[in-house]
Amino acid sequence: MVTCFLRYVIDPNKLEEFEAYARMWIPLVNKFGGQHNGYFLPSEGANNIALALFTFSSLASYEQYRQDSFNDADCQAAFQYAEQTQCIVSYERSFFRPVLA
Repeated sequence: MVTCFLRYVIDPNKLEEFEAYARMWIPLVNKFGGQHNGYFLPSEGANNIALALFTFSSLASYEQYRQDSFNDADCQAAFQYAEQTQCIVSYERSFFRPVLA
């Protein structure tokens, strides 16, 4: 199991647009076999940082999702929406494995 942790720097004046973008991706990750653990939007503190977490059964499954997403019309629409609205300034992607009881 591998969890992808995304840390976004967003335009705080486009929080509504970023939230719409986030809502697009949750079902898309699930569609490709992942489990989306949610987006986390600014509340207190920094107003330009958002997070997302989603899990795949393996890094290979995640890589397959990435490849497939580039050929999926709904994924392409989400990519284009982010580009058009410029709600994302930058992002970092990290991967973690859980330690469970």
